[in-house]
Amino acid sequence: MPPANKIPEHSKFPASADISITGKCNLKCRYCFYSDEMVALNDLTTEQWKQNIKKLGDAKIMRVTLTGGEPFSRSDFFELVDSVIENRMRYSILTNGTLITEDTIKEFSKGKRRLRLDSIQISIDGSCAEVHNRSRPDSFDRTVRGLRLLKKNGFPVTVRATISRHNMDDLEDMAAFLLEDIGLPSMTNNEASPIGTGCTYSDELALDHCEILAVGKRLENLQLKYQGRISAQAGPLVKLRMFREMEKSKRSGKLSNRWKMGYLSSCGGVFSKLGVLHDGAVTPCTMLHALTMGNLLTDDLMELWNNSRVIQETRERYCIPMSDIDECRNCEWADYCNGGCPGIVQQMQNTIIAPSWRNCYKDFLAANAITSVYDAYPRKE
Repeated sequence: MPPANKIPEHSKFPASADISITGKCNLKCRYCFYSDEMVALNDLTTEQWKQNIKKLGDAKIMRVTLTGGEPFSRSDFFELVDSVIENRMRYSILTNGTLITEDTIKEFSKGKRRLRLDSIQISIDGSCAEVHNRSRPDSFDRTVRGLRLLKKNGFPVTVRATISRHNMDDLEDMAAFLLEDIGLPSMTNNEASPIGTGCTYSDELALDHCEILAVGKRLENLQLKYQGRISAQAGPLVKLRMFREMEKSKRSGKLSNRWKMGYLSSCGGVFSKLGVLHDGAVTPCTMLHALTMGNLLTDDLMELWNNSRVIQETRERYCIPMSDIDECRNCEWADYCNGGCPGIVQQMQNTIIAPSWRNCYKDFLAANAITSVYDAYPRKE
């Protein structure tokens, strides 16, 4: 691990990029982070995207994720896929699944489209229309149709569920539907956050600390039942694991190497990947869409990657001690915390040099009237 005051070296070239090829979507999900403030931006044309995709390939990027908006809403979607392939990159897709038809399956059979495809992730938020449609209106039947088509034809497909107050009581049924009925090898989950449209509906959707604990425990039980086929990179599962790791480190006096404890170090993506918005704007991450580094149409990508002040400041968070932040200065957990997602902080506080209260362990313990997650709810193996 580098010295505490030294920013880790970022990769010479970004390894991957998340590309929002359109801001348009055929749904109006109540927690979408990529809406509201994005409507004023115009989609790039086919030729402009081809120019940008070539620049990504020239920068030695190996993998791109095509997202939106809804990527399949572009009539030139497969033309852009072919451009990704021509520029020696692999690709994944994030989609709501509603526009996937038999014709879509046929289009994937052309050229190297299947060969270069890593995965297709579909968003499903319930075991039935009644639950799913509360967050993603009038879409369940079309989404499941698309999912079943992909599964039937052997595509590398997975599902991500965004957990909220709309579906937190449906977790067991949702897991059974996806892993048993549909027969997916795995599923992943995160949680609805106060970002984008999620800000408008935060009181309706976002889990509080007590709900995070309850949901996290149920997800851990489901992980045991399905032998690791349920995973997460954010949300209640990750938070419980992080809180136990903080407890363990505090008791042992030995800092965990899972993250750089005691610093605003939660965002490691900016050292190896970047985001491109649907108007060509380059950002440290699509969750940080307000922090524009430049535009791929007019700026040199490697210059932005290596020298943009925006991405430098995002990387420098890694060396800011939690104890230097006013609200964390006297917290007993400051030496073990990582500050949480800067995307949420930036949305709510218009800065990235601050912690997310949604990741505050002290508040979490107080809300649940416990002194330790590690003791009160040990991880079952």
